[in-house]
Amino acid sequence: MGPADVHGPLWTGILLSASLLIVWSPLAAAQFTLDPSLQNMTPRESLAKPNISVSQSSVIEQRATVYFSCVTSDVNITIHWVFNNAFLVLQEGMHLSADGKTLTILTVQRKDSGPYQCEVRGFLQVQRSEPTFLDVYYGPDSVQVKLEPGLPSGEVVNVIENSTVNFWVETETHPLPDYSWFFPNGSVSSSIKRFTINAISREHEGLYRCLVSNSVTDLSLVGAVEVRVVGILKPHIVFPNLTLVENASSVSLTCQSGFQEVGVQWFLSSQPLLPSERLELSANNRTLAIHGLRRDDTGPYECEVWNLGNRARSDPVRLNISYGPDQVDITRDPASGAVSAVEAGLGSSLTLKCWAEAEPVAEYLWSFEHNASVSEQEQLVIEPLSWEHQGLYTCTAVNPLTRLTRSALVLVTVVGPQSSLSAGAIAGIVLGVLAVIALGTGLGYFLFTRMARRPSRNTREDPIQKKEKPTSEEHHPAESTSSWPKPVNDNVPGVQEQVRAKKMLPPVSPEHFYEIDLPSATGGSCSRDPGKVLPMYPSVPPRPKGNMESNYQVLVNPESSIYSHISSQA
Repeated sequence: MGPADVHGPLWTGILLSASLLIVWSPLAAAQFTLDPSLQNMTPRESLAKPNISVSQSSVIEQRATVYFSCVTSDVNITIHWVFNNAFLVLQEGMHLSADGKTLTILTVQRKDSGPYQCEVRGFLQVQRSEPTFLDVYYGPDSVQVKLEPGLPSGEVVNVIENSTVNFWVETETHPLPDYSWFFPNGSVSSSIKRFTINAISREHEGLYRCLVSNSVTDLSLVGAVEVRVVGILKPHIVFPNLTLVENASSVSLTCQSGFQEVGVQWFLSSQPLLPSERLELSANNRTLAIHGLRRDDTGPYECEVWNLGNRARSDPVRLNISYGPDQVDITRDPASGAVSAVEAGLGSSLTLKCWAEAEPVAEYLWSFEHNASVSEQEQLVIEPLSWEHQGLYTCTAVNPLTRLTRSALVLVTVVGPQSSLSAGAIAGIVLGVLAVIALGTGLGYFLFTRMARRPSRNTREDPIQKKEKPTSEEHHPAESTSSWPKPVNDNVPGVQEQVRAKKMLPPVSPEHFYEIDLPSATGGSCSRDPGKVLPMYPSVPPRPKGNMESNYQVLVNPESSIYSHISSQA
């Protein structure tokens, strides 16, 4: 038992070594059965840089087939093709060999033009060839003659007289072609793609042709354009001849020009106009519609057109928009504001001005009191002022286009100097006049009655007779004659029976007197109707006591009138 225990670990080590040997034996056998081509390659050997060979590097589009070959001495590699620095994706008309070394383009297109490379990949290594360029010739394609900024060929182009016009050709071709221009006057110019005519005139009108030739592809094409030279046609704005009223009208403005294909820009007060809710532009900007006109939409409006690099702007247009009248103001002078009542002195001059904002200028009508027309002017002048001029004046402003009217009122008061007579003096004058009327009427009736009662001729010869005794039939005049006029005031003296006159005072007719208003209760002034100018009848001096004959003589004496008597009293 002892010897066995001592040698136990030794046998364990031997068995473990045998097991490891059995496991590694297949790996060693596999290493010696690898590809014989790799047995001679050491890990430090690198891949060689490949090269490309091409059947032809310059070809005409759609006329050739091109073969690309990747040349390399390395084996056990993979090959990839690169076009324009990107891995090539095979397109229709391309073919790749089984080993990847040959690339074939059956029908070359212009899109196949560019740099080609082949890339080889080995054991942990990559190598890429130098680029080989394939040049594909093509064109010319369709040729277009243009006038900057460019119009399709074959069209008729209008150019503005005295403007600068640039001609040039658009085409697709490779390599660069040859150009030959044929001008309307028969001249020919070669080897230019672009030319310029300064200050073009009607002599330059006609057909311009350009022949484009590709010497490699042996292809040629012609482009042409017809040029017409027109005068400078300044655009103008057209709008309907209508009466435009604020908040009641819309209008359309049209920009007209001699050119069909032009750009249009509108300007309002020299600033570019932008569309809004009330300003609407048509699709080609030729028409501007303004809805719900306001008084500040008058403009000015302009339109600008451009074509072939040339611009022209129309004359400004303003719209006549009717509005108002607004509030009516009556003023007395330019420095004062609106007034509703004025005072002016008797005999002075009064000027009233009526004004209201309106377009067109309003028409004015002044009326006084009961709609009596007094003026159809903006300004009303009253001179000289009298009592009849005071009252209520109305000014009416009328706009015949908007059919609107507005009015304002002003009260005119006339003021004058007060009378120098007191209220008592004026009352005395009135009573005196009434007394004269009563006295004259009664005396005339008394004398007429006595003359009528004289029966005899002798009596008529002696006009004055004394009666010794009054009969019972004769009565005192104051008692027997009850039909005599009663005096206006009780303080006017009555007629005495013993009064005898040398000259008879003729009866006074009521038509010889004027109506007089009683004096005002206010002292020192006389109130009267301002509508009538009534001369005041003079007062009569109080009747003195004593003989009446002298008094009647005074009345009938023309040199000593009552007016002079009143003047002396005053």
